[in-house]
Amino acid sequence: MKRNSLSSFHVSLWLLFTAAILQAVESAKGKYAHMLFNELFEDYSNALRPVEDTDKVLNVTLQITLSQIKDMDERNQILSAYLWIRQSWYDAYLKWDKDKYDGLDSIRIPSNLVWRPDIVLYNKADDDFSEPVNTNVVLRYDGKITWDAPAITKSSCVVDVSYFPFDSQQCNLTFGSWTYNGNQVDIINSLDSGDLSDFVEDVEWEIHGMPAVKNVITYGCCSEPYPDVTFTLILKRKSSFYIFNLLLPCILISFLAPLGFYLPADSGEKVSLGVTVLLALTVFQLMVAEIMPPSENIPLIGKYYIATMTMITASTALTIIIMNLHHCGSEAKPVPQWARVIILDYMSKIFFVYDVGENCTSPKREKEEECKLEGDDKCQRRHKEVRNHLSNRNDDCDLKEKLNGNLSKSYGVHGENVRETVNCCSCYKMLIKNIEYIANCVRDHKANRAKGIEWKKVAKVMDRFFMWIFFIMVFFMSVLVIGKAA
Repeated sequence: MKRNSLSSFHVSLWLLFTAAILQAVESAKGKYAHMLFNELFEDYSNALRPVEDTDKVLNVTLQITLSQIKDMDERNQILSAYLWIRQSWYDAYLKWDKDKYDGLDSIRIPSNLVWRPDIVLYNKADDDFSEPVNTNVVLRYDGKITWDAPAITKSSCVVDVSYFPFDSQQCNLTFGSWTYNGNQVDIINSLDSGDLSDFVEDVEWEIHGMPAVKNVITYGCCSEPYPDVTFTLILKRKSSFYIFNLLLPCILISFLAPLGFYLPADSGEKVSLGVTVLLALTVFQLMVAEIMPPSENIPLIGKYYIATMTMITASTALTIIIMNLHHCGSEAKPVPQWARVIILDYMSKIFFVYDVGENCTSPKREKEEECKLEGDDKCQRRHKEVRNHLSNRNDDCDLKEKLNGNLSKSYGVHGENVRETVNCCSCYKMLIKNIEYIANCVRDHKANRAKGIEWKKVAKVMDRFFMWIFFIMVFFMSVLVIGKAA
């Protein structure tokens, strides 16, 4: 027990001794740091380029780290991003021998105390021209200065929305010196691309790379070259949100348009359905127009909306024409022979269109039709029998009239019987005329009704024909949009 207490006491003593030494070292380093700072900046000026020879080029190494995409404004074509900008260069007047300062190899000082390259974002689209953030710089004993500064940049980006919402965009971030030419300050890429290791995943865009390219441009105003570094941010839009909120409702609504041809003509809702669908698509079209820039490139979804609206307009117009055919009455002309052969004989069988009021044939309906036909045959046979009977009675009356006339001439008797017979025969003749008139009226009514039924059947066949045509059009339009997206 005594040995254990002694060992723990020695450990505590050693820890206290180590802490005291470290504190003394830190205090010593702090003292040397103050001394170094006073000596370095005693005659230093941050207004001039820190090179010993003015003809010598100062190399500035640039590295961009993309942290987050804040916003992509397609309408105004502005990309807002959160960047970390690292610049490093060598200052010939800020060097020291670290052995003279107790091994002090680096210090952190405010960035406004040293010379800084005036590297700016060329395609900046922000109206705020404030100075860069005055973060500290790291100064090493060999004169190397490293300056890390965060920045929220708004850059102009040419947005191509031809394939929205399945589009990809390429936005450039061009950095270069504003006043120094390439013979004074040269920019060197630290990496072949921007650093994406700390990128926060965006809900709308996927990052597919950020390659960096150095360009040397000679402007018309000056003969000196001006180097710059362009970082191309390759973005791919996540289209799930737009598929479920803009594209899929449009496809479902467009499939309602052909169903207007399937509605019964007497329902009175055929034209109303087409107008309602057209108004719904107009609302979606306005939503897309508010997002997209007013450019000549119409987005893919906008083309789909326009094509669908044109199709629905055509279907509504055809519905009105077919409604006029359906309501052709007895005063209309008979169905032409070509329409009777093509539409009523062939197309009705292809599209399974039966008599008006029927959806399909069934044994029950066939039996009812047979019963009706049998009833009509019985009625016709009964009518013929009545007519034959009345004609026979008429012949008998004529015969009796002739006989009674001869008898009256020969014998001069039965005058009263003759008059009764003549009156009876005239009643039968009047009855026959009335029955024939009624039969002709019924026959004409059936003919006119059959004419109207034929026109209704023509309208029904045309409804089914255009319904399938527009269903095929909507299907292929939807497949075309999805195929371009893929």
